[in-house]
Amino acid sequence: MKLLTRSEEMLLLAVWRLQGDAYGVTVREQLLKVTGRTWSFGALFVSLDRLVRKGHLETYLSASQPYRGGRQRRMYRLRPAGRKALVRIREVEKALWQGISEAALATS
Repeated sequence: MKLLTRSEEMLLLAVWRLQGDAYGVTVREQLLKVTGRTWSFGALFVSLDRLVRKGHLETYLSASQPYRGGRQRRMYRLRPAGRKALVRIREVEKALWQGISEAALATS
């Protein structure tokens, strides 16, 4: 299995955290809140679409929103393959960090 990039990992985690409320704006807000970094909508949607093509995410349309002129939102949901990819990257990161103490980081 190919490992996720850091950006892919953050996007999948944001979608997972948002559960049934994951669409472009809320994913972007979640990432800003956690990372302090603003993502352009272009970069965000390109990355989300790539994760859909890879089978890590699926999309569906929300119910019509009256305050949006009856338009629907494209919602995102984590697929089992996305969960597996997150578990795998977490295992790899844990193994890489094993044995490195806080004290060792402070002395660098």
